Amino acid sequence: MALRLDNQGFSDALVILGSAGIVIPAFARFRVSPVIGFILVGLLVGPAGLGSLVPHAPWLYYLTISNPESIEPFAEFGIILLLFSIGLELSFRRLWAMRRLVFGTGAAELIGSAALIGIALHMLGQGWAGAIGLGLALTLSSTALVLPLVGTTSPVGRGAFAMLLFEDLALVPIIFALGAMAPTASDEGWVGIAGVALRGGLTVVAMYLGGKFVLPRLFAQAARTKSPELFLAASLLVVIVASVATTAAGLSPIVGALLAGLLIAETEYHSEVEVMTAPFKGLALGVFLITVGMSLDLRLIAKNWDMLLLAVVGVVAVKAIVTYLLLRVAHARRGVAAETGLLMGSPSETTLIVLGTAAQAQLILPSTASFWQTVTAIGLTITPLLAKAGRVISRRIEARSGELPPAPEADADTGRTVVIGFGRVGKMIADMLTVHGQPYVAVEADIDSVGEARRAGYPVLFGDVARAELVDRLNLPAARALILTMDDPVLTVRLARRIREAAPDLPIIARARDMAHATELYRAGVSEAVPETLESSLQLSEAVLVDLGVAMGPVIASIHEKRDELRQVIRREAQLQREPRIRRLKRLGEQG
Repeated sequence: MALRLDNQGFSDALVILGSAGIVIPAFARFRVSPVIGFILVGLLVGPAGLGSLVPHAPWLYYLTISNPESIEPFAEFGIILLLFSIGLELSFRRLWAMRRLVFGTGAAELIGSAALIGIALHMLGQGWAGAIGLGLALTLSSTALVLPLVGTTSPVGRGAFAMLLFEDLALVPIIFALGAMAPTASDEGWVGIAGVALRGGLTVVAMYLGGKFVLPRLFAQAARTKSPELFLAASLLVVIVASVATTAAGLSPIVGALLAGLLIAETEYHSEVEVMTAPFKGLALGVFLITVGMSLDLRLIAKNWDMLLLAVVGVVAVKAIVTYLLLRVAHARRGVAAETGLLMGSPSETTLIVLGTAAQAQLILPSTASFWQTVTAIGLTITPLLAKAGRVISRRIEARSGELPPAPEADADTGRTVVIGFGRVGKMIADMLTVHGQPYVAVEADIDSVGEARRAGYPVLFGDVARAELVDRLNLPAARALILTMDDPVLTVRLARRIREAAPDLPIIARARDMAHATELYRAGVSEAVPETLESSLQLSEAVLVDLGVAMGPVIASIHEKRDELRQVIRREAQLQREPRIRRLKRLGEQG
């Protein structure tokens, strides 16, 4: 059967896949979160964007999504896969260790934020029932956006995940409670909430016991076939069955997806499952973000921009303050609490579900629901910006607070080496400098890495070298040497050029990503650039040739010849008057 070109599903699929192929690499190149890109694509191709011009320009049909509701199931599946992948990264032991944070801080955040937002809306004229519904809806935060930004293992990620997990667990009881508050509801609504809690608890226990017995055997059989397709099918089957089971019990499908991930994480197949499902998760999450963009109407936003701005700022402020205070009570650092608060400030995709339930229960007017749906879409759009602002504020707070061990002096004394970047490479260099009694100071922009390094006794200064003020404070002309180890090629070149202008005689040794990057660094004025991929490739080649039985002498000679060849290429491209030093120390057997 031939597929018609004007087939709606075919046309929408082309738009989505084409958007993914453009948005992800384009935004990655400019180091901008693709979240914003997908939302902007949704705004552009949706019914409020180019879709509104289809009656006047029919050819735009093939570049727009004509029926946003048709792709919503794929967006929901993306969220389910996201929660499944989060479960793969966890374990029941870790989840149990977080129980106080989940059911203590998470519950307090939900209730506290909902109460403050509800009281504020009631004071503005909203009825109590509608104010409660809106408060519960707007206090929810986006699992689909927050966790990919911070993960679940960092201090910010742990706090955010605990609160998000409680919100996901509370979603269905909230929906039932709003239904019970409807003017036409009876007392059976509250009985229904108790029934959901009982059925949900029994379902979770049954899935846990059954999964511990069934999953290892299921994946063992799939692994024996050595068929990646069958292994992937088994993984998706587990996710779908778990989500259907919790949905049938009255819980959210994302609870089942999370539980499925936790169960598989206890098996030896979790790494393979995670790798196979990752592409589906990313693409489906992109579909969800496109649907968010489609819900934005620029004409409506322009007409009510003042009220929308006030509503967005108010919701973000209330949630951020409540989250900050609760995390401080839970003994979180000030910077971590501030960053988590801003990150959790915007509403969630599940806010749209609760708003629809409140409108259906006649607790709020349809026009009120539409206004807050726009607020939610705007909040989701600015979530990456809130995350970035939170990181900046966190760094400033913790740099000025006394929660870290004392920082070394920024001014570099004569004879002291300065190491910029304190990741795995910077730490190794610092260890070698210490072994040989060479004084140094390191600079790192990640506050968590700084705190960990200082507690381990390393002299590490917190700061962002992209700021000229910090570079000036380091007094680099008085330093003995400068070592650049950052994993940011553009910043490394820019920083090397600026420092060379300020300190013409300072030895600058820089970590280069490859030969092209090394060439740029030499042009910028570094003394030595060490291409990490080049030397590792030569050593791998040497190991392979020796293991294949080639004599050691010819292998070493060919490696030296190749190294000389690459050295000449860099010298020619960088227009150096000398040969760059691309070499490694000789082995004892090669000396003499």
